[in-house]
Amino acid sequence: MRLRVISGLVMGLLVILMALYLPTIWTWPLLVGIAALAQFEFYSMVNAAGIPTFRFLGVILGTILISTTFCGISIPDSWATLYFWEQAVLFLTLIAVFLRQFPQKHNPKPLETIACTLFGVWYVPFLLNFFTRLAFEWDQSPTGSCLGPTGRLLLLYCVIVVKSSDVGAFLVGRTFGRHKLFPRLSPAKTYEGLAGGILFSVLVSLGFWYATGGALGRVPLTFYDAIRLGALLAVSGTVGDLFESLVKRAASIKDSGRTVPGMGGLLDVLDSLLFGVPMLYLYARIFAG
Repeated sequence: MRLRVISGLVMGLLVILMALYLPTIWTWPLLVGIAALAQFEFYSMVNAAGIPTFRFLGVILGTILISTTFCGISIPDSWATLYFWEQAVLFLTLIAVFLRQFPQKHNPKPLETIACTLFGVWYVPFLLNFFTRLAFEWDQSPTGSCLGPTGRLLLLYCVIVVKSSDVGAFLVGRTFGRHKLFPRLSPAKTYEGLAGGILFSVLVSLGFWYATGGALGRVPLTFYDAIRLGALLAVSGTVGDLFESLVKRAASIKDSGRTVPGMGGLLDVLDSLLFGVPMLYLYARIFAG
């Protein structure tokens, strides 16, 4: 537990420092590295569940997808063609995986291999792309500069609110948890823990509303937005956590890897954020403009 707390504090400090000071030019290799490692962890879990995957091809395709989105958003005047190129990469990803499977003669599970390889691209790189969108879409920064003020605030807000939900769910569930949420997927999760996670994230979200004066840069954050977003991020983060638990249960393993001391693999850290960040992005786009 002590090692877990130390690792969590160190990672939290790194996230804050990167959000505040990381130059744009370093965001791309950071995202590519995180996506590649997390994808390998996912494919390793799927392989452990008895389903072969084309993991090297999947990682290459994921890198191309992340690079396409990053270039389309962070480079001035390229935003207009981003949607086209993203769709092109996703279509070519299908073709590439199909062509990789066609010559296979001894794969007893070709459909599962295709589906899980493709899902690895959608689950990690596709969802990680929302980090890029959240960071740059509201104040696109010239290449080489740091993230703009809106991107910094959105990333900090999302990471802190989602992780506060994790903390609240753990503390309340451990103390008051009686009724199991989905025991087949995650025996430790309870309805009381979920309620505690929502409460913690709403309170932290309201703290951001108060501290920022009702705006995350160019994105308005009203009192009611803070409450709704706190609850939505807690629930979406829990969905991400439960999905990873489903994969780990199928593979009969406890952690996705050993990347982070005391916390397991990189996916064990990212699982809630992979669903929380897209939720914040969609909410901000639909309701905040």
